[in-house]
Amino acid sequence: MLLNRRSAVKNIVIASGSLITLPFWITACSNDDATTHLSSFSMEEQKLFSSIVDTIIPAGNSFGALAMEVDKFLQKLIDNCYDKEVQQNVKTQLKALETTADNLFKKSFYACTQAEREEMLLKLSSSSKKEEKDFFDLIKSETIRGFNTSKKVMVEFQKYEIAPGHYYGCVNVKA
Repeated sequence: MLLNRRSAVKNIVIASGSLITLPFWITACSNDDATTHLSSFSMEEQKLFSSIVDTIIPAGNSFGALAMEVDKFLQKLIDNCYDKEVQQNVKTQLKALETTADNLFKKSFYACTQAEREEMLLKLSSSSKKEEKDFFDLIKSETIRGFNTSKKVMVEFQKYEIAPGHYYGCVNVKA
């Protein structure tokens, strides 16, 4: 009798603990971690990422890189996949880009027109400074990669199929 009571109390404690942690596990296991990703970039830097991505692949007759959330992809990629030196260079160059926009146009980079943003980015692409050129090359190549590998582009434009062709399970074979 005493053994059954201990077993019952043990099972109640385990069940209670499971119910208490259930909300945490549900949110931790969700597929959409874009909203839960804690970026090392400030809100100002995130706006700059959005503007840069929108400048590199703007929305035209169809959708652009910003609609595919490539800016969030870049933040997560740089946070998780690049060394601290590269991360620091990205932050330094974002700050320098903001300063350049303020000096040339007296407004923030994201408030500049498409042509003004293109002009500043093109200066980075042909810069003699290695840090600036590396920053531009990284952002441009990863923006293009992020856009081309987004689900909408893969399915609608590249006609990507997870399993190409159709599988016919039972077919008669003439031997």
